[in-house]
Amino acid sequence: MRVHLTALGCRLNEAELASWARAFQEQGYEIVRETAGADLIVVNTCAVTQEAVRKSRKLLRRAQRQNARAKLVVSGCLATLESLDSSGIDLLVPNPDKERLVEIAIAALDLPRLPWIAPGSNPLFSRGRHRAFVKVQDGCRHRCTFCVVTLARGEERSRTLDSVIAEINRLVSEGVQEAVLSGVHLGGWGNDFGLALPDLVEGVLRHTDLPRLRLGSLEPWGIADRFWALFENPRCLPHLHLPLQSGSDRILRRMARRNRRVDFLQLVQQAREAVPDLNLSTDIIAGFPGETEADWQQTLELVERVGFSQVHTFVYSPRRGTKAATLPDPVPPAIQRARSRAMHELVDRMRRQIFQAQLGRTSAVLIEGPFSGNHAEWFGYTANYLPVRLRLPAGDWSNRILEVPLELHPEGTHLYADLLGQGHE
Repeated sequence: MRVHLTALGCRLNEAELASWARAFQEQGYEIVRETAGADLIVVNTCAVTQEAVRKSRKLLRRAQRQNARAKLVVSGCLATLESLDSSGIDLLVPNPDKERLVEIAIAALDLPRLPWIAPGSNPLFSRGRHRAFVKVQDGCRHRCTFCVVTLARGEERSRTLDSVIAEINRLVSEGVQEAVLSGVHLGGWGNDFGLALPDLVEGVLRHTDLPRLRLGSLEPWGIADRFWALFENPRCLPHLHLPLQSGSDRILRRMARRNRRVDFLQLVQQAREAVPDLNLSTDIIAGFPGETEADWQQTLELVERVGFSQVHTFVYSPRRGTKAATLPDPVPPAIQRARSRAMHELVDRMRRQIFQAQLGRTSAVLIEGPFSGNHAEWFGYTANYLPVRLRLPAGDWSNRILEVPLELHPEGTHLYADLLGQGHE
């Protein structure tokens, strides 16, 4: 019985996919990379924007077209929030039940119950991945006016520290070298049992031998002062994704965000003083209802002042059930698209400047696989999450950590390391 799993959207979706892959593998099923050869296809959908909804529906249609004989299981935020054409879908598993997806699928679809076997390798590798996303928290108590995820995933709930440590120790025993702690509101981890995020990170660093630990998206508020001391341990990698969403205080209020411009700038200053090599990325919504040109210019100015290496720019789309969907003064789509293009152009310039600042340095890079499927080049990320393309001698370099000198790739889109003939083995 061959199972293909795929996800759209956030790192939490990827973490859930990994847990399902392991559960299927433990039941004796084989995890396969391609849709065409699968007996069962599992899709974890996204609904954070209208574009994510479109892509999720397209992914489902493609799976049905490429392998009509396979049974299709659908879960995730789209499957929870919106009705789907049930033709071709054998099972819908909404978010409240997704922790039991494998058990539910086996029973509901009358799948063969195979003898339990201990998996020979981490299913992450079977799917061509090397960074493990570890779900430590779900749900959110905050209600940003644009956010549909809180409707889809419910109230905050945290995994216990012991269970997270146990999972990471198992990943390490299977050869995983880097894990990303992921949650809807990661900074809220432990609030439901009297702990805080620094306790989680300290526990993982103290009780596991994981070489590289990253943090997923972290809202820019409620971060304790002791959090910054975590980065004194070189295994805690110096990159943070801090969602800004807007650089205008007026729009931040309309979004019901819990920080203002000055708060974000103070947080960035504190972070960079504590972690000198820290790299920052963020999310921005272009064309939120009521956003004027002056508001947008404030966003561009703040993004440039901070100097993000990556900005995920989303054109605002109303999501049913959110307060923002009822706000007046929508921004015309043409203006939304123009603002998104302006942000991409700004970020392209900033990335080149950030890359230039890395030249002549060396960095430990976890090699994740061939670049664009071509074994002539490989790719990976520096400790502070900058993309690197590498020329390496013939062989399989996946999941290796190499200390490499950094150059700039001629295309300007990546850092570069040419190790041919330098004796790497």
